Amino acid sequence: MKRTFDITTAGGLVLGVIAIFGSFMLEGGSIGALILLPAMTIVFLGTFSAAMIGTSLKNFMQIGTMLKLALFPPSYEVKDTIESIVRYSTVARKEGLLALEKELGGVSNAFMKKILRFAIDGTEPEVLRALAETEVNYVGERHGRAAAIFQKMGGYSPTMGIIGTVMGLIATLASAGEDANILIRHIASAFIATLWGVFMANIVWLPIADKLKFIHDQEYLFMDMIVEGVLSIQAGEVPSVIKAKLNSMLPSNQQETDD
Repeated sequence: MKRTFDITTAGGLVLGVIAIFGSFMLEGGSIGALILLPAMTIVFLGTFSAAMIGTSLKNFMQIGTMLKLALFPPSYEVKDTIESIVRYSTVARKEGLLALEKELGGVSNAFMKKILRFAIDGTEPEVLRALAETEVNYVGERHGRAAAIFQKMGGYSPTMGIIGTVMGLIATLASAGEDANILIRHIASAFIATLWGVFMANIVWLPIADKLKFIHDQEYLFMDMIVEGVLSIQAGEVPSVIKAKLNSMLPSNQQETDD
């Protein structure tokens, strides 16, 4: 399993920044007007504090790791894995499951190596499937917790922006003087907190949560394909049938077609 830079995640973030802040500048605004430390402090620290309250410290400290995962997601050699499973099935039909013992050293994927080991050791198919599904479900729960943090942050962020705006308006109106122009500028500044809250929710937190769910779906499909392949080997199915079965689990645009 390799990790590659995901241009769609980075490109989407950059495009979102350009679309929102660029349009603001085209309307005559300046970036400096948006960089207000009090407003940004309320939105960012408020969102982080709410996220910390709603989860454990261990989960919260994984935010950086999850951000890195969204930018550098794993890439799976699906077709190579299918070919490997087909090759293992050929060996198993000719020489028996025990002959796959010598193939384990060349298996780089830890999950596949574990499932193959169970099959070689004579684990019953029902037990093997149950063990595999337990691990797959655990991976799903782990990914779900990671995505949930960003999902919740996407809900907290706009609320923190509203709180910042209300506080800014209160401070502005409480210190209002006779100059209406100064009052209008202060009111405009107060709404910057709402801007940051909505921006972070809809361009950063919620999209990253969706990206993590997408990454999970890919890993789930890959692990499920391995389980079906090993169970088919254990059942002694014909290699060509196994290949067709695994190939059918892929999206239509990734399936191999006969020339």
